[in-house]
Amino acid sequence: MPRAPLRFRTVLFDLDGTLIDHLAAIHRSYCHTLPQLGYPAPTRAQVRRAVGGGLERAMLRFVTEAELPRALAIFRSYWSRTMLDDAELMPGAGELLRALHAAGCTLAVLTNKHGPSSRAVCQHLGIAPYLHGIFGAQDTPWLKPDPAFVSHVLTSLNAQSATTCLVGDSPFDYEAGRQGGLACYLVATGTHSAEELRAAGAGHIFPNLTALARDVFGLDIPAAR
Repeated sequence: MPRAPLRFRTVLFDLDGTLIDHLAAIHRSYCHTLPQLGYPAPTRAQVRRAVGGGLERAMLRFVTEAELPRALAIFRSYWSRTMLDDAELMPGAGELLRALHAAGCTLAVLTNKHGPSSRAVCQHLGIAPYLHGIFGAQDTPWLKPDPAFVSHVLTSLNAQSATTCLVGDSPFDYEAGRQGGLACYLVATGTHSAEELRAAGAGHIFPNLTALARDVFGLDIPAAR
């Protein structure tokens, strides 16, 4: 029997870089958008460094405030047609969700990714049945790390902060957990290295979901590829 039900009754997961790898589709959308505004197509590394705080914040790494509305319109139109292409589960994500769900945990996604897109990709990748909620950008007035976002999700799930943990991959996740009063565990599989996460103040960092599942939840899931 895993330890999760004994300590955590609710587990909130970030999405991109934590449960799913969606970077190919995101990069492709930036490469479609920026040349139409006179900018070169960004590298995958540039996009990887920019994302995490919501689309508007990320886009402003590449365009001006005045150009932002047009950039968002171009990006969103292309994204809506292509976002399910190349989306993949992170190694161990499906197994971890199934095991925690079977153990009786309430599971949800807490992400700065567009809410409707998040629900569509979770359905596409087959993990939506394990999730009691998928909360993303434009679903509420808030983004991580605003504690109001965490509070809203806990209220929606009828969950308590003392028995909830947050699993993510970025300083936004660490700050959301810290400000929301949640235990927070990070994986270095997304936008930030373990060193960057440590520099942001995080203390519980794992190389991948397999290691996190074992050390935090007492679960044996297949090794990450």
